[in-house]
Amino acid sequence: MTISLVKGQKVDLTKGNAGLTKVVVGLGWDPADAGRSFFGFKKAKANIDCDASALMLDVHGKLVSDKHLICFYNLKSPCRSVVHTGDNITGDGDGDDEQIIVDLNRVPAEVERILVVVNIYNCEARRQDFGMIQSAFIRVFDPSSNNELVRFNLTDNYAGKTALITGELYRHQGEWKFNAIGEGTHAPHIDILARQYT
Repeated sequence: MTISLVKGQKVDLTKGNAGLTKVVVGLGWDPADAGRSFFGFKKAKANIDCDASALMLDVHGKLVSDKHLICFYNLKSPCRSVVHTGDNITGDGDGDDEQIIVDLNRVPAEVERILVVVNIYNCEARRQDFGMIQSAFIRVFDPSSNNELVRFNLTDNYAGKTALITGELYRHQGEWKFNAIGEGTHAPHIDILARQYT
């Protein structure tokens, strides 16, 4: 059964889910309706390329190393415990637009949190922000059963924001939990956002 979260809510993933060793973090979004032109014709939706990334952080909230930023240009962590399945450049279609697979048992002990973020590629040149996105969500599911564990719909007004800190997987007393963050910020590229954690 899916647990629907609200901003700031935390939930157990592994506690009570015996045998859960791997999860998939799915992120989805759609371009917002562009409205109608002066003449009443429906405008085309903007082509917005959102990029999901994962930052593997230590107990101090710092990025373990540059190689622990998992994104469209670095699809696997050095230990292969976190793997990005690839870039979706449009957000069209139903379901997850991008996925990040996390093998919880293989995450190195030095990694305390896995922060999941989304940026808009080339947002400055294209003059795009998250006010042009709708139906954004983050979810976590068990790939062995396809059982969705948690879902967090990002419903705040993110107009003017170029990056979203959607949520995080984190360790707590030997178990893994999920925290629904849903914060918008300004970072035109994932590398700029990552600098905040170095």
